[in-house]
Amino acid sequence: MAEYIASIDQGTTSTRCMIFDKSGSVIAVDQKEHEQIFPRAGWVEHDATEIWNNTRDVIGGALAKANLNSDNIDAVGITNQRETALVWDKTTGEPVCNAIVWQDTRTQKICDELAELGGGAERYKAKVGLPLATYFSAPKVRWILDNVDGAREKAEAGDLVFGNMDTWLLWNLTGGVERGGVHVTDVTNASRTMLMDLTTLSWDEEIAGEMKIPMSMLPEIKSSSEVYGECQGGALRGTPVAGILGDQQAATFGQVCFEVGTAKNTYGTGNFMLLNTGEEQVPSENGLLTTVCYKIGDNKPIYALEGAIAVTGSLVQWMRDNLGIIKTAPEIEDLAASVDDNGGAYFVPAFSGLFAPHWRSDARGALVGLTRFVNKGHIARAVLEATAFQTREVLDAMNADSGVPLKELRVDGGMVVNETLMQFQADILDVDVVRPKVAETTALGAAYAAGLAVGYWADEDDLRQNWGEDKRWTPNMDDDAREKTYRNWKKAVTKTLDWVDDDVD
Repeated sequence: MAEYIASIDQGTTSTRCMIFDKSGSVIAVDQKEHEQIFPRAGWVEHDATEIWNNTRDVIGGALAKANLNSDNIDAVGITNQRETALVWDKTTGEPVCNAIVWQDTRTQKICDELAELGGGAERYKAKVGLPLATYFSAPKVRWILDNVDGAREKAEAGDLVFGNMDTWLLWNLTGGVERGGVHVTDVTNASRTMLMDLTTLSWDEEIAGEMKIPMSMLPEIKSSSEVYGECQGGALRGTPVAGILGDQQAATFGQVCFEVGTAKNTYGTGNFMLLNTGEEQVPSENGLLTTVCYKIGDNKPIYALEGAIAVTGSLVQWMRDNLGIIKTAPEIEDLAASVDDNGGAYFVPAFSGLFAPHWRSDARGALVGLTRFVNKGHIARAVLEATAFQTREVLDAMNADSGVPLKELRVDGGMVVNETLMQFQADILDVDVVRPKVAETTALGAAYAAGLAVGYWADEDDLRQNWGEDKRWTPNMDDDAREKTYRNWKKAVTKTLDWVDDDVD
């Protein structure tokens, strides 16, 4: 008898497989990092074949650690880095080039050309909920078709297909070339392409036409919780793949943010705050995205407002890998705790421009407010505070759009173990910050979606009972200090703007 649910979490820096029991507890986990490829300034790529090989490895590794096999697994869910775009040849199974990662900015000229057709950056926003930005998938697909030799001809002939990483993994798990892999995505991932109509939950032919993307390339759109197919080989042979959610929607689902007005913030490579708006699409007037939160089987879709921040955890990685100020990421907390404050230094990590609520692709990173008093402890603190300040900007936008101030913020992801950051986050937001007992809610959310589809969990009430509070941080900063440091942050942001000129590729 099957007793567990498996979840594949394909993230920006690594892929892991986690196995959960009915209480939502982690039974086993295996993880492998993949290479971050930076061919040029502003370009970020992943080797999709490496990611698929790693996926197979971590599935086997997690099962081995738990001493389980496919007979013990009721279903598998997939959650993934969204927007990262891949085009592959369905006749060979080979990608035509590396996957273009969500952080990549090479498509700015394509976005500018589309904006000039009328409507500017909001040309498609009423339909798809998203501004024209390099962040999303469709311009990346257009770039591949325009720049990879022979790609457009093969696409027009019907040989090439597109998918985000969920679609790539599902296609390979369910058979690939040899056994007729399933070419499907879910509504949450489709809502991040800039090609899906939020109301009809179908591809918009007019937008695809303007993007010059053949409709034959696009996967079928399905709900976030249903059986898409069975694994055709490997350690999970015969196991149904029954849940797909983009990583931030998966974290929202794993945090059981099922009620209108509940919100979560995930601290990973970037930060992503989602606010459940129920069956209503709320158009943002304050730089947020309108997106699909989840759709369970035949139920109506649930929507969300999202604030996406490009660089948070990856700034700590940059401190480690590019500057060598720390040797391991956790050292940042001790270094930051060695000083009382930021010493007047503010770090705006606009490495890929600024995402929500600014949407300024012309911005670049800046470390400002420096004096000779500032040491590496102050810089470490400024790095952590940058995450909290950017989250404050997004929360302010959410409060303005929703009209209902948030009472508490549920948090998850790798950075929430950082006590210094979490306390400062509560201080600068002036709301309680709450960490759940299972902090890796992204993988849990995909497991929940898969488990619901096969009856492993009966309904959302089952999932609510699994959620438990681990720790709560309450604000401990006076109002004057809070507003002064936030004012300085906003001043620092202005120093990053208008950096990229038109003649810079």
